[in-house]
Amino acid sequence: MTARLETVVVGCTRALAAAGIALLFAAPAIAALPTGTDTFRFGNRDAKISVEAGAASPRLRALHPAAGRVLEGASAAALIDSATIDGKPVRLHWQLDREASRVEEKSLSLVYVDRGSQLKLVWEWQARAAHGPLEHTTHIENRGGREVWIPLQDSFTFRWKTDVQALQQLWVDKGAGEAPPVGTHLVDVADGYHWRGESSAFAHPRKDEAREIIPYFLVRSKGEAGDGWYLGIEFSGRTAMTLKRRGDMLEGGAGLNPEPGPFRTRLAAGGEFVTPTVFLGATRGSIDDAGNVLKRWIREAINDSRTQRDPIYPWTTNNSWGSAMAISDAQARRMIDDAAGLGFEMFHLDAGWFRAVGDWHPDAKKFPHGLTSVADYAHARGLKFGLWVDWAQAGISKEKGALDVADPAIRDWLTTDPPPGWKPEEFKGLTIDIGVPAAKAWVAKEVDRLVRDYQLDMLEHDGYVVAQGCDRADHEHATCDPKQVKKYTDDGFIWMDAPNSTDVSYHAARAYYDIHDALRQDHPGLLLEVCNDGGRMVDFGSAAHADYFSIVDAYDPVSNRQAFYDASHVLPPAMLETYVKEWPAKRIENFRYMLRSGMMGWFTLMLDTTTWSKERHDAAREEIELYKATLRPLIREADLYHVGPRADGNGWDGIEYFDAKRGKGVLYAFHGKDMSAGTHTFPLSGLNARRNYRLSFRDRSSADITRSGRELMQGGVTLKLALPESSELVLIEAL
Repeated sequence: MTARLETVVVGCTRALAAAGIALLFAAPAIAALPTGTDTFRFGNRDAKISVEAGAASPRLRALHPAAGRVLEGASAAALIDSATIDGKPVRLHWQLDREASRVEEKSLSLVYVDRGSQLKLVWEWQARAAHGPLEHTTHIENRGGREVWIPLQDSFTFRWKTDVQALQQLWVDKGAGEAPPVGTHLVDVADGYHWRGESSAFAHPRKDEAREIIPYFLVRSKGEAGDGWYLGIEFSGRTAMTLKRRGDMLEGGAGLNPEPGPFRTRLAAGGEFVTPTVFLGATRGSIDDAGNVLKRWIREAINDSRTQRDPIYPWTTNNSWGSAMAISDAQARRMIDDAAGLGFEMFHLDAGWFRAVGDWHPDAKKFPHGLTSVADYAHARGLKFGLWVDWAQAGISKEKGALDVADPAIRDWLTTDPPPGWKPEEFKGLTIDIGVPAAKAWVAKEVDRLVRDYQLDMLEHDGYVVAQGCDRADHEHATCDPKQVKKYTDDGFIWMDAPNSTDVSYHAARAYYDIHDALRQDHPGLLLEVCNDGGRMVDFGSAAHADYFSIVDAYDPVSNRQAFYDASHVLPPAMLETYVKEWPAKRIENFRYMLRSGMMGWFTLMLDTTTWSKERHDAAREEIELYKATLRPLIREADLYHVGPRADGNGWDGIEYFDAKRGKGVLYAFHGKDMSAGTHTFPLSGLNARRNYRLSFRDRSSADITRSGRELMQGGVTLKLALPESSELVLIEAL
């Protein structure tokens, strides 16, 4: 590899050669900072940063893209300047520890110490791949023998100087309960611009309230060849991002959400606080070019490598929620038989199988032979077996092994006491705070039992596993005045907002990651689905600790395409699951439209297929076989292009995949209810202008054609669909 970890020695270029700075990904590590060196350039083939090792704080001086404008920094990193020890405020005076600091093959870490408080701070960057973004984390360690309380340490702040007047910002809303009205935002960044985005594991916006975002944004110059840079957060707790423009200055940051505040967190003796990791990257080209680089990096750097090596990932899945809570052993077996005949690869047993909320054992009336026999039945028919669990929810079951809110030990794990006469809903209870070590240990043991006892190939979690707030005074997180806690009920669930909410979610998110990591280690090959009440934890932290997401809790064709359109800008499409539910498809063309609207990423059918006609069975079997043989390899590895507008249910919309290495791709084309526009032209992307391509129309809406890449990218491909709410798949192959 040729990418270098360059070092710029201020005032002495020859000293650089004498220092022998390492080749990125190739040469041996440097043990400490070279004597006399103040500034380092570190990075990969797409982006480098210039970092100054200041005496009292580090400074990010510039972001250097592989091509395009350099962004110059204008301020030092903001390190916390105070702490509280024995109830007294203490000023912090950071000093660079040159001997402990490191410049290595794939990482750069600057170490600062405060001798009075005995705190150690490590300001770290790493490059986990030759292409894509760089990651940044700050560690604060208490090396003393006393408890220390610290304020909020931002993950990353920036102050860039730019001479570009016409800038745009892109960000994406989470799907959550329903597809958002806008979803993908692209707005001008003019003088005076001020934006703030928030993310958590909850996403329950009220009317006229901003939607939570997938924690990422892109800033770019206008135009298809625009220079750009992007920033994201790899965390599932309460986080926030900001961007402001004042003349030629861009300011902002990313990290834990400081509101409501003030934030504080405890560092026990020997304890450590770690900021949520952020990633920073540079790009040039279209919005989809930026997204494709990021998605390749996610697959290579933070996704589980074992999942990426699975040749049938993403699995075609039939989910029992077609029968809702009425699912039973007999119904499950009928669905398994039919799913196997249709060519599905997994049967996913959804909610309704358990005795009660918090009591994750099979209902003996519905499943008299237990769940192991159902798993055996699925495996015997060549299907994998997955299970829904809301494992952080407590109820009122008195059975052995249940999370009973009346049990004194379990009651202390709750985020709040239940009101008098409280009862859980069908599959919602009271959240336990898994940041409590005993609660975390119970969950770890319970989910391990579920996987082992029920022979699971996939475990889905739903509900709210990362607590939003907590009013307990004896948990690991910070406490606050009970008068400051705002408690309310929304959609049958008890919520709390308080000054300690971010610290509550910080500890719970860390515990959640530990639980998932242990499952992966102990059960190689187990897949983990993040549902979390439908798309509320679609973030990069989940992407690093699970294998796929449910991206929206509305399952009609248009909602599925809208949510997929949004999330596929920044996350690998194989991770993006849309559930296909019963929908009034009058003709077989409408039926294919329904299926294909959920087949652009991870395909899960949420229907009792035993009620289908032979015509539907035959059509579905063909579509599933096409998905596995032709579409899935593209979904896994090809670049994705948003070649049509976001679906609105009336006009046309479309998504293109193209794999330049294999010379193959597909255009998903959809037409809504409005037939006044009988034809539509989709300009394709990613092709080689000098090569010819054969286009084959799956449903024979047109005869096969051969065109050059230049013609297809400039003039596009024109489709005509005679029926409302119909679709076409155009297969692309290089000649």
